[in-house]
Amino acid sequence: MVIRYPNGKIYNASPTKISESSTPVPKKKREISYSNRGKSLEDDLNETNLFYLQQNLANIHKKPVPIQIVKVDYPARSAAVIREAYFRTPSTTDYNGVWNGYYIDFEAKETESKTSFPLQNIHAHQIEHMKSVECQNGIAFFIIRFSKLGRNFALPFQIIEQFWTMMQNGSRKSIPLNVFEQQAIEMKDGYMPRLDYLQAVKKFIADKNVCESEEK
Repeated sequence: MVIRYPNGKIYNASPTKISESSTPVPKKKREISYSNRGKSLEDDLNETNLFYLQQNLANIHKKPVPIQIVKVDYPARSAAVIREAYFRTPSTTDYNGVWNGYYIDFEAKETESKTSFPLQNIHAHQIEHMKSVECQNGIAFFIIRFSKLGRNFALPFQIIEQFWTMMQNGSRKSIPLNVFEQQAIEMKDGYMPRLDYLQAVKKFIADKNVCESEEK
């Protein structure tokens, strides 16, 4: 199936694809480690958000991606196969919702690199969106998984923005692992919840309140 961006450019599908046939496509076997139990970051976050919702701790969900279908085949009455579609609007971030009166908005990314996180998969409109969230006193951040290391970090938007701006000015195109170790909050895998990122959110809010108090 062909999916296009609003400007008509063909979308290079991510690992999560819409199949062109009704027959399930076998997934490439993933190396399973004890730390992540073979699940993707998205799986872990969805399980975590469900736990938060069931425990009445937070109401945070993955954003649906708006797609305009333009070509559909009907090989049978009971089956419809999407052949071509467009993203209606550019995507912003993966998750949003509310916790304790605060608007939460974050992007989730995985990298197989053991030394740095590449910035190439972050887009300018995502940076602008998260900057707008912060201006409205919301909490914007990234959750980054170094999959081969089995390590998860919550990184404040301001750090991503800093390195993004440096990249735009000709500096390096990635964020070193030691920046995550020094300035992000590392989250250990758990059971219930699977990835307790609300602890990081609380820290971000506390730091933000301290900065605002110092400015006054």
